[in-house]
Amino acid sequence: MPDDAPVWPSIPALAAATARRDGNRLAVVDGDTRLTYAELYDATRSFAGALVATGVQPGERVAIWSFNSAEWIVAAIGLLRAGAVLVPINTRFKGPEAHDILRRSRARVLVTVTDFLGTDYVAMLRDTGELPDLHTVVVAHGPVLAGTVGWAEFRDRADQASLVTADATADAIGPDDVSDILFTSGTTGAPKGVVMTHGRTLCVATDWVRMTGLSNIDRYLMVNPYFHMFGLKAGILASVAAGATMLPEPVFEVDRVLTRVAEERVSVLPGPPTLYQSILDHPDRDRHDLSSLRVAVSGSADIPVELIRRIDEELPFSLIVTGYGLTEAGTATSTSSDDDVAAIATTVGRPRPGFELRIADTGAGKPSAGEAGEILLRGASVMSHYLDDPSATAAAMTDDGWLHTGDIGLIDDAGRLRIVGRSKDMFIVGGFNAYPAEIENVLLRHPDIQHVAVIGVPDERLGEVGMAFVVRRAGGGAGEADIIEWSRAQMANYKAPRFVEFVDQLPMTATGKVQKELLRDRARRRQRAL
Repeated sequence: MPDDAPVWPSIPALAAATARRDGNRLAVVDGDTRLTYAELYDATRSFAGALVATGVQPGERVAIWSFNSAEWIVAAIGLLRAGAVLVPINTRFKGPEAHDILRRSRARVLVTVTDFLGTDYVAMLRDTGELPDLHTVVVAHGPVLAGTVGWAEFRDRADQASLVTADATADAIGPDDVSDILFTSGTTGAPKGVVMTHGRTLCVATDWVRMTGLSNIDRYLMVNPYFHMFGLKAGILASVAAGATMLPEPVFEVDRVLTRVAEERVSVLPGPPTLYQSILDHPDRDRHDLSSLRVAVSGSADIPVELIRRIDEELPFSLIVTGYGLTEAGTATSTSSDDDVAAIATTVGRPRPGFELRIADTGAGKPSAGEAGEILLRGASVMSHYLDDPSATAAAMTDDGWLHTGDIGLIDDAGRLRIVGRSKDMFIVGGFNAYPAEIENVLLRHPDIQHVAVIGVPDERLGEVGMAFVVRRAGGGAGEADIIEWSRAQMANYKAPRFVEFVDQLPMTATGKVQKELLRDRARRRQRAL
């Protein structure tokens, strides 16, 4: 996208402009569903009209709890046309976790599925508590259960009056109106709702287009989940800005990815390092025509230099980008086309246009060149606030607009950011942030657990996984397998510990804090002994 590209006042304005410019181009390919941008615009307009006919008012929240699909795209853009606020929910969440998001966001409508990998999300919500604000549940895929409405039936609610109202609402939306609330876990253990406006979200999407050179001849295979900032803003909205073709993937399966790349001539394939590792190591990789691949983008986890070298040498990508981003800010830094393999693997590049980055002062004063400290960011796409949490907002944001990321980094001699540590406890499981405090809070509900501390330990496939050190209650008889099985029923699989070690007591400081570094040392000794 050129630097003089138009700046749209809202996401609906962007979508309408793309429909006018690229109306005949293919927008979405999802199974038998193939929508041009003109057809996508019509579908989102109908969905917006249906929301208005259902009683949704501008500023009210609509949640989507579903896998990547054409319906996800239509619902997201459609609800924004109606002036509603998008609240995505992680598809790995269990019923209590989703209930918490729906309750705190006061969502009026939920778009979900009743059949995904053997899971019925509506059933998962049963017996989780009242949701007094939620009045409509739309089933995008799967059986339509009592008390819900099917996708086609819901869209048929749109009539001429509601369409006119939705169109007028869309025209009135400005850059300072709230567009989305993405919930991100924090070290306090409670997920926080990151409130973003149309203007901020558009900054993320359009800059990603500039960063990758995404255009209307690209075909973008979307493995990153839409409930995540990457899948939504660097995926759906970046594609709409560029007029690129979107190919949603509900789950990552390497055989299916290889087949779709060859059959659909995919050119853009972002994802976590595990995606590229799986492709490189696939025994039948050479039987698939991957020559159309142009852009690889990653950054969810530390990337071995050898992996980047193999991507560069064995796959046809002409552009490989790594970057640093977070829900509260979007993509803040990235490598560039002239960076070498070592820079792409060991750094996350330089600040994106419009971003300022600095390393916070330490107790000894301002860090010198190459010295590590907390990463602070300031820019046009940094969040406005956390939902209903002024204390967390005040802790995260300075008065002059700097965001405390909680991540530790340093700036090398070439001006590139190198991440040397994460926020105090966070670890990343296959590209998903996992926060021990949140996991510990759930584990403490187990009747046999008195005290628990969770850390991340290395894993060859996922990067890191959770390990729980457990002090059992007197008489508690749960074993390692029992606690792991219980955990998987209570929380998303990536959060559930893969290892449990029972201890008589946790190592504590004089002020009562768990000494997790001692637990990490213990875990390293355990792994070496295996």
